[in-house]
Amino acid sequence: MTNSTSVQLASIRVISDDLPALVHFYEVLTGSTPQYLTEDFVEFVTPSATFALSAPERVAFITENTPRAGANNTAIVEFLVGDVEALYSRLRSVFGDELDVVQEPTTMPWGNRSVLIRDPEGSLINLYTPVTPAGLKLQGNRTPKMLPDND
Repeated sequence: MTNSTSVQLASIRVISDDLPALVHFYEVLTGSTPQYLTEDFVEFVTPSATFALSAPERVAFITENTPRAGANNTAIVEFLVGDVEALYSRLRSVFGDELDVVQEPTTMPWGNRSVLIRDPEGSLINLYTPVTPAGLKLQGNRTPKMLPDND
């Protein structure tokens, strides 16, 4: 009998008071089709993990310190993307001035080209693409691995 435990990140979920707006935002961001498990629970299945959204009613069973929409101020959700500049441009064209940009595209000291935005619930989102040899090496040692571009 093996005495080891394997832990794998399966999903991250954001609670939203305006689920349709958040679904639209992440549909544009991920390029994925939303999968409605119920009318108030939606998943975006990506190659490395699932990003889920739900209405507050989905977590009402948690009676102490219940998760609340718009209350995330401690985490950054990070998405590895094939071309951060192209995705940022697409988000800008769809959302215009409504896109909450925290940091314009910037090359970070470790070699990623990164843009920080907030989703409609205020969650901080980092979109990044490794662009330098150091950034590519760093990502090469991590999961997810960069997928081939299918465009």
